[in-house]
Formats: sequence, structure tokens, C-alpha cells
Amino acid sequence: MRHREPRGYVHEVVATVVLRDGTVVVDPLEQALAFVEAYGASGDDPEPGSFGEPDLRRANRGGARISAAEIGAILERQGEIELALGAIAPGAALTAASVPWAGLERLFDSFGGLKGVGLSKMTKALHPKRPALIPMLDSVVQEYLGPAAGDGFGERATELVRAYKGDLDGNRTQLREVRCELANRGYRLTEVRILDVLIWSASAAG
Repeated sequence: MRHREPRGYVHEVVATVVLRDGTVVVDPLEQALAFVEAYGASGDDPEPGSFGEPDLRRANRGGARISAAEIGAILERQGEIELALGAIAPGAALTAASVPWAGLERLFDSFGGLKGVGLSKMTKALHPKRPALIPMLDSVVQEYLGPAAGDGFGERATELVRAYKGDLDGNRTQLREVRCELANRGYRLTEVRILDVLIWSASAAG
């Protein structure tokens, strides 16, 4: 169902978003609204410092496809993951001037070497824990960002997030306006998630 504005409401026109490949998203607010109307918007995580099986099950409901064996392997590292996650403030944001890069790399490294668990599954599970900081690095977003430098799993993941931040910073005002307009309509999406939606939208259109 399409979003219906209240009588007399003036639709806010947000400036275009320009992606790194030169793609211009003419109406980013409309794209974001189409997404939340179709899939909804998740609320705040009630337990941002914990990480366990419910988080992996939630990621699977979002399409992560983490197998039972992979869930078991991840949970064997639960203590290490929660320790690294707890070192990153729940409100940490990729749009901030100071980003906890070292802590982020440590968190990503806690998933390193797990058979079948790549960047997509890991970040889909972690995104709800730090939604303003961790993008979902699925195959579409990875292809969009290009090859990541780095020797280790955590380093490569962190370099992709650094590249993602470049796109956020380049469209900071527009993405903030989209976030605010969505909030006015009762939807909570971070700039990180909005950019992901726009990348996917551009990929589908192309």
C-alpha cells in the first residue's frame, strides 16, 4: 500500500543523492518511503550490548541464510563477540567525526575464520546492534564499494565500511533530511540504512 499523506500535507522534496558510480537518485525520500512501506522499519534493539541466537535468527528473517551449523560456530565465540561489541557505544555513528575504527575491526575479527560466515551474514547480524555504525555488506553493497584492501577478515571489512563512510559524508545533508522526514512519518531509519536502500534501489533500476 502506498503511503498517504495527511490532508494538506506538503511533500518534502529532498535534494538528489549522488552515488560513487555517478548514479543520481532523484527522489531519495520516495525511494526510502517505498522501502519502509514494503518491509517496515525496525525499532531500537532493547539489548544493544548482548549478542546471541535471537540476533542470528532475526538476521535470517532478513535473508541472511545462516545455517544451523554456522549459528553453532558463531555462538562458540559469543563471549568474544559480546566483549568487542560492548566496547563500542550503542550510539556510535558512521556519520560522526570520530568513528571507533579499532573497536569495529576487533568486532569484525571476532567472526574471522568461521566457515561459511562472510561479510554479508556477519553485518546483517550486527547491523541492528549498531544501526548507525554498521552497514549491511551484502553482495550488492560489496560490488558497489569495490575490492577491499587488507590482509585479515576484520581489516577488509573495516576498509569497506570506511569506503561506505565516504558515500555517507558526500551526501550527509540529503541523508539527514531523509531520516528526519521518515521520522516525521513514524519511521526510524539511520543514514547508514537509508544509503543501503538507495544503493539497492539503484542496482535494481540498473
